[in-house]
Amino acid sequence: MKLKLISLFLLISISASAQDIIFARKTLDTLTSPYFWGRGYTNNGMHKAAEFLTQQFKSYGLVPMDGKKFIQNFSYSVNTFPGKMDVSINGVALIPGKDFIVSPDSKGIKGSGKLIQRDNTHFIDTVNRITVSLKKKLTWSAEQRVLDHTIIELDKSLTTITPATIKVNIENKFVDNFKTGNICGVIKGIVKPDSVIVFTAHYDHLGGMGSKTYFPGANDNASGVVQLLTMAKYYAAHPQPYTMAFILFAGEEAGLLGSKYFTEHPLLQLKSIRFLVNLDMEGTGIDGITVVNATVYPKEFAMLKQVNEKGKYLVKINSRGKAPNSDHYLFTEKGVPAFFMYTLGGIQAYHDIYDISATLPLTEYENLFNLLIRFNDGLMNKIN
Repeated sequence: MKLKLISLFLLISISASAQDIIFARKTLDTLTSPYFWGRGYTNNGMHKAAEFLTQQFKSYGLVPMDGKKFIQNFSYSVNTFPGKMDVSINGVALIPGKDFIVSPDSKGIKGSGKLIQRDNTHFIDTVNRITVSLKKKLTWSAEQRVLDHTIIELDKSLTTITPATIKVNIENKFVDNFKTGNICGVIKGIVKPDSVIVFTAHYDHLGGMGSKTYFPGANDNASGVVQLLTMAKYYAAHPQPYTMAFILFAGEEAGLLGSKYFTEHPLLQLKSIRFLVNLDMEGTGIDGITVVNATVYPKEFAMLKQVNEKGKYLVKINSRGKAPNSDHYLFTEKGVPAFFMYTLGGIQAYHDIYDISATLPLTEYENLFNLLIRFNDGLMNKIN
């Protein structure tokens, strides 16, 4: 009988694990699909993502953090590129995202002209105020301003001849009041509900550059969203002594704007947060993870490493100091103890059109989940 029970337990564990990875892959595919258009500022991408993720929270059984609604609304300005994105150099039409990107703070322009070489990597159309810059890697972002000129970054490997002429038709639209929101849910604690452990991840990405090109954002940060949703599902089914809170931020790519708004307008008392873990770029892990703020909170970092060594989850956990490189930072500045964890190794796609679900391995998805569960047990004094 004992052997049968052990076998049954192992079968249930394997089945649950298989279901989790199927859920993770399906959700990753969904969030990076053309429907969500890079979870950004055109084709209603970020709004569609917010609706989808809100429904996920509801389906798991989370309740709104403020007791009323899951969305914490806010707005900000952003430069967008909803339409034409045509660029030709020396009479050759280029492919957006693959051959070139437009600097996200550029103004729209339609025209043609000659390019004057300024140095080995910069060419200027003085009439149309266009700068062509040669780059080894094309990396896009989001901007809250518009320049009085246009910058086009060109893949350096394309230039077998010197750029001499240019023809462009680029449309931009500056949105001074882009409306979006953070998604905030909780699972109330059953012993100490006023003590809170928080998980955060940003769900926004860069959206589209023109009407035909979008940036899927699989690793950055659909992977973090998927890990957070997995945690939310688990804790909704397994209530804990402490309250477990989950925040999906908008506006991270434009400058940590969602976490800034939340920390300035908190929906729970920041002093009640026992610890916060921010998940950003969680899709690899063959070389382990890095923990930002490890040196700021050495006691918790030591516990995390101890949990990892006992469970043999990750090959390595690297220590890093304070850094303003994701949404944890503004909480730390308000005195909230927090880690930012990101995975290492594997694909190198970042802020480009190649950050896709199909090539994101989710190498340590399950091990990271187990590490976080056990780490939380330690935070709640459930393990020695």
